[in-house]
Amino acid sequence: MINNKQDLLFYLAADKFSLGIKHKHPKMNDEIWKFQIALRKVEFYKNTNKSLLKKLALIKWQLKKRKLALILGFDIPENVFGAGLRINHFGNLIVNNQAKIGMWCDIHQGVNIGANNSSDNKVLAPTVGNNVWIGPGAKLFGDILIGNHVAIGANAVVNKTFSDDITLAGIPAKLINKNGTREMNIAASKKRMDNFFILNQHFKMYDPSEHF
Repeated sequence: MINNKQDLLFYLAADKFSLGIKHKHPKMNDEIWKFQIALRKVEFYKNTNKSLLKKLALIKWQLKKRKLALILGFDIPENVFGAGLRINHFGNLIVNNQAKIGMWCDIHQGVNIGANNSSDNKVLAPTVGNNVWIGPGAKLFGDILIGNHVAIGANAVVNKTFSDDITLAGIPAKLINKNGTREMNIAASKKRMDNFFILNQHFKMYDPSEHF
């Protein structure tokens, strides 16, 4: 969660790296990057102290985020995704505000991360670990836990808990193999994440691999 300026700088840098952006400032066709910047700015201004200037800045970035979300087809709340997020394509991406997704998530279009309601009206939403790849059209819902370094296949329907370092697929999703994202050449892979921290030593304190 972004609680200070250093956190914000880390999230922005990690997201940019995961998106494969090399240029310094967003260009005309960088709508997804612009959305992720707006997402992080809203998180920063919502989570930090509420001075008048910060309240005004929050409104500004909320309007930008909403405009881009409508254009791109995203329904993504704040304080859900960890740093290193890569949204691959625009279109139909829905995430419940009670879900928690870890760092270095690589997510595709058509994904729905939703919730079930319990008998006492509690919202039961997924918790997803670090370095997870979520394929196009996948559906995750309910009070489930997805481990670290997991690959979730296209159109999979995940409604139960799964452990680390595996690949899931099917309806309902089941274990396909015990090869997760560690060796995959994707934004969510540990190799890509490690490369970011090698290139950005000043952010090393955020490296999740040190806490697994």
